[in-house]
Amino acid sequence: MYLTNFCKAPGCTHLALSNIENGNLIESGDYCLNHTPDREKKSHDILRYIQEHDKIVGLTACGIEFSTEENFELTNKRFYGCNFMHCVFRGFNSRKVRSRMTTFDFCIFSDCNLLESNMQFTSFAGCKFVHMLFTGSEMIQNNFVGLESFQSSFDDSDLYNSRFIRAHLVDTSIRNCNIKNTIFREIEQTNLSFKQSNTNEAIFDERGSALFTGIKELDNPIGART
Repeated sequence: MYLTNFCKAPGCTHLALSNIENGNLIESGDYCLNHTPDREKKSHDILRYIQEHDKIVGLTACGIEFSTEENFELTNKRFYGCNFMHCVFRGFNSRKVRSRMTTFDFCIFSDCNLLESNMQFTSFAGCKFVHMLFTGSEMIQNNFVGLESFQSSFDDSDLYNSRFIRAHLVDTSIRNCNIKNTIFREIEQTNLSFKQSNTNEAIFDERGSALFTGIKELDNPIGART
C-alpha cells in the first residue's frame, strides 16, 4: 500500500509524490506535484517508471496527467496499493488493466477505454468519466460514490457489491451487468440503462433492492431506460 508521506512544504497537507531513483521506486517522498522543485522531471520520472514496469506497487502519483500523446500505454499494467488521486487520463485505448487496493479518487478520465480490465477494491470516488468504456470488465467491490459519468459504458461487466451512491449518471449504460448487492442510492440519472442486468438484486433505496420499489418490471428500476 502507498505510504502517506505528506509534502514537506510549510502548510501543505497534500501527499508527497513517490521518489524514483536510478529507475527504482523508493519509499520516501518529499513534495507534492505543486511544490516539487522540478515538476516536469518528477512527472517524467513517474511516467517512465510505469512505462518500464508491468507490475507497480505502492506508487503515489497524485495530480499527474497521463496522455497517449506521451506514448504512454496502460494495457496489461498491474497496480497494487497505488494512489492516483486528482490525476487526469486522456485518450487511452487499453485492455486488461489490473488493480487492487488502488485509489483514483477525483480523477478525470476522458475518451478512455479500459476494456476487459480487472479492478477490485479500487476507488473512483468523485471521479468524472467522459466517453469512458469499461466494457467486459470485472469491477468488483469498487467505490464509485459521487461519480459523474457522461456517455460512458460498463456493459457486460461484473459490478458485484460496488457503490454508486449519489452518482450523477448521464447517457450511461450498465447493460448485461452483474449488479448483485451494488448500491445506487440517491443517484441522479438521465438516459441510464440497466437492460438485461439483474436489477432485482441491486439496492436502489434504503429499503433494499428493486423488489421493494413496487414496480412490476423488476428488470428496470424506476426511471431507467431499457
